[in-house]
Amino acid sequence: MEVRAITPRGYCYGVVDAMTLAQRVAMDPNVPRPIYILGMIVHNRHVVEWLDKEGIINLDGPDRLSLLDQVERGTVIFTAHGVSPQVKEKAKAKGLTIFDATCPDVTRAHRVIQEKAAQGYEIIYIGKKGHPEPEGAMGHAPGKVHLVETEDDLETLPIQAEKVAVVTQTTLSQWDTEALVQKVVERYPQAEVYNEICLATQLRQKAAVEQGKDCDVVIVVGDTRSNNSNRLVQVVREIAGRPAYLVDNVTEIRPEWLEGARCVGVTAGASTPSQIVKEVLDYLRSYDPANPRPPRSILEEGPLQVIPRPKR
Repeated sequence: MEVRAITPRGYCYGVVDAMTLAQRVAMDPNVPRPIYILGMIVHNRHVVEWLDKEGIINLDGPDRLSLLDQVERGTVIFTAHGVSPQVKEKAKAKGLTIFDATCPDVTRAHRVIQEKAAQGYEIIYIGKKGHPEPEGAMGHAPGKVHLVETEDDLETLPIQAEKVAVVTQTTLSQWDTEALVQKVVERYPQAEVYNEICLATQLRQKAAVEQGKDCDVVIVVGDTRSNNSNRLVQVVREIAGRPAYLVDNVTEIRPEWLEGARCVGVTAGASTPSQIVKEVLDYLRSYDPANPRPPRSILEEGPLQVIPRPKR
């Protein structure tokens, strides 16, 4: 059985930067304690467990603004998904020490929203409801940003303005987004489109489709809460037309997925620790369909060190 390690896959620079910042904060004895993160710094439970081991408290809930009610002193880290200006102002008003791990691609989208709102535009933000990235983005122009996830959402928009701009979440399926943007432009021909899907997301989706289309099955390694991991599964199924499965780690691989497979592709979400991806690859490369062995994982030994600890 050929095992195809799809490239690029796994960590993107925004995730690495966010985790490196969190680790640096945790190791600095001069940073006020306790240290909190508002939400999952990236959508992967192994990273959250690692941060807990490092002494960082993860807070999660429906929105970032209300999470700050749980913090009275110490330090807060904003996640890679970004936060609204209201969250930043509230944290400052509480006298908290602040570190911002917002991905530069998300920051760029925020800047576009602010600039267009200041110029009198109504903004259609294509994103996933309930995801922290749209929450932060919409807060940069309250009342001016309209969240759209589906065509049905588009049909109920109250926008009558002459100036309309379209901005996208960074981790969406590029194919779904293109189709929805086309619908927006049909309804609002004057719309200016700003495609903010990050390059790392686009490259991983394109690679998964192009390198996975000749595979009998594709395994995507990632967290179920990771939007970009779920989109990898989606594009392999819908664009490449191949079976695809999302696994958190090697122990979730099911033998029936591999029955009769001559080629298995492996890719990973942008927030998936590389040790977990390597375990999946190693297991598949040694897989014997005549004598399949139950997969074991280093996760049984405890939380991973998801990035190398820097020298003091």
